[in-house]
Amino acid sequence: MTPGATTTNVDLMNDPAAPKPPVNGRAADDLRFYRTDPVSFVRRGSRLHGKRKDSWDRLSGDYVIQVPRHHADTSVHEDFRFDAEEAFGRKAPLTVEIGTGLGEAIAEAAEAHPERDFLAVEVYLPGLAQLMARIDAKGLTNVRAVQANAPEVLDVMLEPGSVDELWIFFSDPWHKTRHHKRRLIKESFLPKASRVLAPGGIWRLATDWSQYAEQMRSILDASQDFSSLHPGEEAGEHSPLTRVRRDGLEGHDPEPDFTDDIGGWAPRYEGRIRTSFEAKAIAAGRLVFDLAYRMEPDAG
Repeated sequence: MTPGATTTNVDLMNDPAAPKPPVNGRAADDLRFYRTDPVSFVRRGSRLHGKRKDSWDRLSGDYVIQVPRHHADTSVHEDFRFDAEEAFGRKAPLTVEIGTGLGEAIAEAAEAHPERDFLAVEVYLPGLAQLMARIDAKGLTNVRAVQANAPEVLDVMLEPGSVDELWIFFSDPWHKTRHHKRRLIKESFLPKASRVLAPGGIWRLATDWSQYAEQMRSILDASQDFSSLHPGEEAGEHSPLTRVRRDGLEGHDPEPDFTDDIGGWAPRYEGRIRTSFEAKAIAAGRLVFDLAYRMEPDAG
C-alpha cells in the first residue's frame, strides 16, 4: 500500500496478515469480513448468568476443546487437529452433532450410550454453557464441545474418516431466497461431510421447513458419496411434503394436485429426543422431515 493510502475492507480481505473481526453484526452479512463462503449463522448474545455461568466456569476447562483461532473468534486454525482418543481417554465410536443448541439431544444420547463418544459443535455460548449444566447434572464423561464454525471443524479440526455418525438437526433454513446461500447443507458442504465420515458412517438430518428438506434430499440423492437408508419410503400420500403442499402449510398457497413421488424420508430417529425447539415448530403447525444417509465404502 502506498504511503497515505486508506485501508479498505477489500484490502483487509486480501491481506492474510490482517486481523479479522468476529463473525457477528455486519460481519455476518458482508463476506469481505470473513471468507469466500458465507457463514450459516448469525451470532446471538453471549453473556452468561446464574447456573449457566457457574457451569461454564466450573466445567468448560475440562469439556470444551480449546481451539487456536485464525480468521475469526469462531474459526479453527488450519494447523489444529482434534485427537479424540486423547480428549476422551479411550477409543470409541464418535458422533458429531453440528448445531447442538441447548444441548438437549446430545446430552440425552450420551447418557443413553455411554459406549459412544460425542462432540458438540456450536457457536452460541449460552447454549454451550447449558450443555455444561446438562453434563454436570447427568454426570457425563463422554461429551466434549467446541465453539467453532462447523465447515472449518470438518475441513480442518477432525481427522478424515474419524466420525461414525454426523447429526445436523434443524440448522437455520434461511427462508428468504437471497439468503439461501447461507444454508449449511448445500453442494459445497458434501465434501466436508464425506471427508470426516468413516466408510459406512451415517449422516442424520432433520428440518421443519419443506423447501430446505427438498434441497437436502436433492443434493444428497445426487451425490455418489452417500446412499439413502430409506430410498422411496414415505412417498405419495404418506409423504410429509405432499401434506405440506396440498394443505398450504408454511404460508404456501395450497396445491391440491401435488404429490411427492420421490419420498426417501426417514422415520423419526429414535435417538433424537423432541427438543424445545422442535416442540415449538410442531405447535406452530410445521411438519418435521427426517433424512438418513450412509457414507459409501469407496467414497472419495
